[in-house]
Amino acid sequence: MEPPANASPSTIASQDGPWTILRLLQWTTAYLARHGASNGRLDAEILLAHVRGCERLQLYTAYSEVVSESDRAAYRELVRQRASGRPVAYLVGYREFYSMRFAVTPDVLIPRPETESLVIALLDLAKGFPRHPRVADVGTGSGVLAICAAKYLPDARVTAIDRSLPALDVARRNAASLVPERGIEFVASDLFEALPSERRFDIVVSNPPYVSDQEFEQLPKDVRDFEPTMALVAGPTGTEIVLRLASECRDRLEPGGWLVCEISPMIADASRAIFASEGIWHDPRTTRDLASHERVLTVQRRRDGGP
Repeated sequence: MEPPANASPSTIASQDGPWTILRLLQWTTAYLARHGASNGRLDAEILLAHVRGCERLQLYTAYSEVVSESDRAAYRELVRQRASGRPVAYLVGYREFYSMRFAVTPDVLIPRPETESLVIALLDLAKGFPRHPRVADVGTGSGVLAICAAKYLPDARVTAIDRSLPALDVARRNAASLVPERGIEFVASDLFEALPSERRFDIVVSNPPYVSDQEFEQLPKDVRDFEPTMALVAGPTGTEIVLRLASECRDRLEPGGWLVCEISPMIADASRAIFASEGIWHDPRTTRDLASHERVLTVQRRRDGGP
């Protein structure tokens, strides 16, 4: 069903005929597509499932059910906000990541599937540490990396670091919900600045800001206008935070320790070059995500401290 050219979310309540789940989804998919949504059907399903308090897949067995007026009113408002560009994850308050549901707010970046490649790399590298690896998640945001480390590395000692106090609040809530038995340490700090100088780690994992100023202007509206700029933009080149990590990890990683960092494919060469230029680092390399983009930078601190 195609909505009329002048259709708006209010039409959901005024069209003739019963508004079944299937009809609502068909209408909303077309409406969101006209407003630039690339995944209008998925957006429509997530929003309607949220309003009805059910799992998205449960909608498929209830296509013929008529949606109540109160649910249509709530759904109408969410559809209006989505059409204006507000991300679905902020509207429903969560995002699925690595088989867990993480709470998200506009204070944190929305977790993305490509970041799961970072988790895979982290878990693989942790196999090289026989007991109690010390893991730091720098720029933890909603806490996805720290919480995955705590869940899947049960003997790891995990520290989650972020300079944003509201982001740390979100990460703490997620940890309390998803890994309540694990004692993740949360630290408010700009990289390692607030940690005692003697603190060392076996693995530092980070999804830092890596968007350049110029790239930021070209981001989709729902990212550029709604997600926290400080968690996205690194500076003029996009490598500014990677460069700081390289500098600070010299003293924060144990010899033989690893830095695992998410990057943009556009700064892959420059990021490798940062570490290749210093003798303290061994074999900087990038691996590709499921979309075949260079996404994860891994580099090891030399055990002997030099080339």
